[in-house]
Amino acid sequence: MTASTSTSSGNQQFPFNFAPHATQDSDFLQQLEFIPGLKEILTIRQVHALEHATVWVLSELANSGNSTSYDESIGGMSTPQGFYLYGSVNPSQLEHAVEIALQRITSGEWNLAVHPRCGTNLSVAMTLTLGLALGINTLMPRKPIEQLLGFGIAATAAIQVAPELGNLAQKYLTTAIPFNLRVVNISVTQDLWGRPAHFVQVSWLN
Repeated sequence: MTASTSTSSGNQQFPFNFAPHATQDSDFLQQLEFIPGLKEILTIRQVHALEHATVWVLSELANSGNSTSYDESIGGMSTPQGFYLYGSVNPSQLEHAVEIALQRITSGEWNLAVHPRCGTNLSVAMTLTLGLALGINTLMPRKPIEQLLGFGIAATAAIQVAPELGNLAQKYLTTAIPFNLRVVNISVTQDLWGRPAHFVQVSWLN
C-alpha cells in the first residue's frame, strides 16, 4: 500500500547479481507449481510493484504540471487480481499513468517498485521498534524511568534505520518487477470496506 510523495530517484542497483530478469517468476512457478498459493504470492508481489510505479508516475505528472486532478493523499492496496487506487484521479490520466508505469518499470527503472510511504515501511518500523524495545528493556534496570529511557532509545534507533530496512524489504520481499502482468481493465468501484476507489485489474502472462 502506498501514498504518494515526491518523484523517484535514479535507478538503484541490485547487489550480489540479484538483478531482476524477465522470466524469473515464470521459471520459479514452473519449478514449484505444486506449492499451494505460490502463483497468488508471485502475482501480488508484481501487482504491488506496479501499484508503486503508477503512484510515482502520477506524482511526476502532477509535478510537471500536466495533471488536472490529483490528490496528494492518493494511496493504493494490492490484491492478486489487481490494485485499488484511492484519491481523486482522472480515469483517463490513470490509464495513461498505468501504461507508462508498466513500460518503464519493465524496461529497467526498477526503483519505481519501491515507495517510501508503502505500508511495508510502517510494518518494518513497528516490528523493529518492538524488538529493540524488548531487547533494550531486558538489559535496563526494572525501574520505570530506566524502562522509559530504554523505550526512547529503541524508538529513536528504529526511526533511524527503519526507512532503509523497509526499502530493502520492499525490494527483495514484497515487490517484484511485473514482467508477467497485463492490464485488463480500469474501473471505478468500491473496495471490500465500501470505500470508493479505482481498480486496476490485471492478468498473469506466462
